[in-house]
Amino acid sequence: MVRRAFWALLGALLCIAPAAMHAQGEYLDVYIAQVKPDRVADFTALAKKIVDANHRFNGDRWLTQSVVYGEGYTYAFVSWRQNYAEVDKATDAFMNALEKAYGKENTEKILHDVDSCLVSSRTELRKRRPDLSRKFPSDMAAYTNMVGASRVLRTTAVHIRPGRAADFEALLKDAQAAGEKVGSTQPLLVSQAVEGTQGTTYYVTALRSGLDGFDKNPTMREILGEEGYKKYLQGISDTVETAESMIMRFAPDLSNPPGEVIAAAPDFWQVKPVVAAKAKPKSAVEKAAAEKPKQ
Repeated sequence: MVRRAFWALLGALLCIAPAAMHAQGEYLDVYIAQVKPDRVADFTALAKKIVDANHRFNGDRWLTQSVVYGEGYTYAFVSWRQNYAEVDKATDAFMNALEKAYGKENTEKILHDVDSCLVSSRTELRKRRPDLSRKFPSDMAAYTNMVGASRVLRTTAVHIRPGRAADFEALLKDAQAAGEKVGSTQPLLVSQAVEGTQGTTYYVTALRSGLDGFDKNPTMREILGEEGYKKYLQGISDTVETAESMIMRFAPDLSNPPGEVIAAAPDFWQVKPVVAAKAKPKSAVEKAAAEKPKQ
């Protein structure tokens, strides 16, 4: 009974969890950091310094998400890459921006200080899979508008049993075909880990403008019908080893988004620079007190 409930939950997540961060490139370059609870303020301060340097000196671009439901104090930094070569180019741009802003020695210190704030970190390269996705945006403008309008996302990581990837992809394609015909379904985009993970892992992610966007989505049973749903549950049971999901919120102050994303929602994504408050002019009494010799 518990096992069947798990697969039913996964079916629901795949139904309402659509979209991983793709569009500009074939790959998602993902850095995931879990921060020590007592070092969150230090970590975010350092992250903002890194954002500022990359923004001012044309460094790398990324979107940052912080956990709402899932493993606590977790942040994901996601960049789009066209190919493997762009990973090297982006790394060089990232480091050059930091060194132009702070110098080589201070850059090394900043990165060391970031590491000291972490419980753990990992990097993954994920290949986007439009062929497995549902209602994938038709062009870049539609995609950036969708991302720019989003404030939260749910990501489900699905770990596949050895040798069953093709069977799992067939299930996704059946669900995709059925879901495309239902007007009330939302985009469902899928990516597949190609570097940095063990075994075969797919990611299914839903972008929403708020948490209320996860309410009242059509269920997989409604999309597939009773017979199709039973077949789907059996297929998931046969092909999926484990799955876990988390809901995350976009953090614009820790992001350095591509210009197209900023243009879609500048009030949200374009972080206002922090301007130091001007000192209040001293009154005549205060000036006299300051100039009075100490006894």
